Amino acid sequence: MNAPIKDIPELEPRPLYGIGTVARLTGLKPDTLRVWERRYGLGASYKSPSGRRQYTQADLEHLQLIAALVGDGARIGEIAASERKTLELLVKGRGKHLERALPAPKPRVLFVGAELCSWLDGHQGCISSVSALLVRQSLTEIAETLEVGNEPVSLLVVDCPAVSMSQIQAVEKLAERLGSPGVMVTYRMANERWLAELARRGANALEFPMEPARLAYEMGRVAVEMETSQGEYDLGELVKAKPRMYSDSELQAAGKLKRMLNCECPNHIVELITMLNHFEEYSTNCAVDSWADAAVHSCIYAYTNQARYLMEKALKSVLDERGVEYHSLLREFSN
Repeated sequence: MNAPIKDIPELEPRPLYGIGTVARLTGLKPDTLRVWERRYGLGASYKSPSGRRQYTQADLEHLQLIAALVGDGARIGEIAASERKTLELLVKGRGKHLERALPAPKPRVLFVGAELCSWLDGHQGCISSVSALLVRQSLTEIAETLEVGNEPVSLLVVDCPAVSMSQIQAVEKLAERLGSPGVMVTYRMANERWLAELARRGANALEFPMEPARLAYEMGRVAVEMETSQGEYDLGELVKAKPRMYSDSELQAAGKLKRMLNCECPNHIVELITMLNHFEEYSTNCAVDSWADAAVHSCIYAYTNQARYLMEKALKSVLDERGVEYHSLLREFSN
């Protein structure tokens, strides 16, 4: 007797765009998009459970290429049926002035877990810097049947409510099968032993529900690492997000040290750190609230976070150079 055929898990693309957003990002009018859909089938390929048609990232990038070519004199009827690779060759063949229209490739990130995917439904701005795929089933249900096509997966994110060794091994096995170099686990319960084991295996762990800004940062980090590996930008390696070294009261105290040190350095550094703290918070909010700019603001958040951390180290160096007595003074001012 043949074994029953297991259902193949459904992959839901994210982010999804409405026609107004696509019009803004392509420079086309909504009416033009509707005409192209009727005449050439260049419409939204995804339909929500409520029946609303929405554009995927692939739909958007395809339309951006066509819009660039039409804007440069090509006839829509001659290119409408062309595949993406053909469109990219046509864009490159028209000269450098049009090559900037080539959409930058986004890393594919796969999210596994019903509760995690439901959370992402309300926080799609966090993942707009990547091409995300959502699987609303548990790791156990999809471990053997999940297929993601020929395109590589840059990061696998799996929701494990209670982390155990068996789940760690299952996540690692799935990542190997999909060829994903990066792994992230979200969890509710996990002891230090299992968190240390995840870290030892190169996996990142975030307690669920995570801070939206933290997830936006991690997604922006994946996108920047992809750009760096392709040699398009000399961005260097992004470090992980760093917590603040000094509280607001400690920064105020450090700024007052200028009276005792006869040196303006602590005060100037404190001003820089304070400004970076404020801008870090500002860029965090932008990364969460803005779909169109989320990728850019995720990178801004990452760089601001690093700049703030480096200036905190500079402040620590200034204080350390003055000796223990100034640390005591810092604590006195902080009280």
